[in-house]
Amino acid sequence: MPQISQLAATWASQLFWLVITFGIVFFVVGRGMLPKVQKTIDSRDRSIAADLAAASAARDAADKVEADWRVRDQANREKAQALVAEARQRAAKATEERLSMAAADQAQQIAAAEADIKAATERALGEIETIAAEAAQEIVARVSGIQVSTDEARGAVKASMANG
Repeated sequence: MPQISQLAATWASQLFWLVITFGIVFFVVGRGMLPKVQKTIDSRDRSIAADLAAASAARDAADKVEADWRVRDQANREKAQALVAEARQRAAKATEERLSMAAADQAQQIAAAEADIKAATERALGEIETIAAEAAQEIVARVSGIQVSTDEARGAVKASMANG
């Protein structure tokens, strides 16, 4: 085979060019480009780490602000509830005072009305006694022909009304 015999003759030169090519690739890529790529990767890693640290610090600050806000919000809610409770107490007290004043006014009106009713009842009874006494005088005068005094007729009417 002729290719194999030629291979032995060109083997040394191929090995030489292979070493030269790998050497150039090693020095150009390995020593020239790789450090620049590595530096860029390191720079990005540092940038990402700094961004993550800043984000973490911002999150921690936001959490602290939120916690402070929640404390203030809770305190404000408690103050508002206290104000509402106080307003309810004042309203209940004011309502109770108005109701007691209205009850007192109503009691006075009822007492005055009862006094008026009692006075009207007494006047009506007095008028009834007077009319009954006059009627009794007239009836006695017509039936028996005897004249009865007004005082006697009133006494008889009172006695009759007292006995029912």
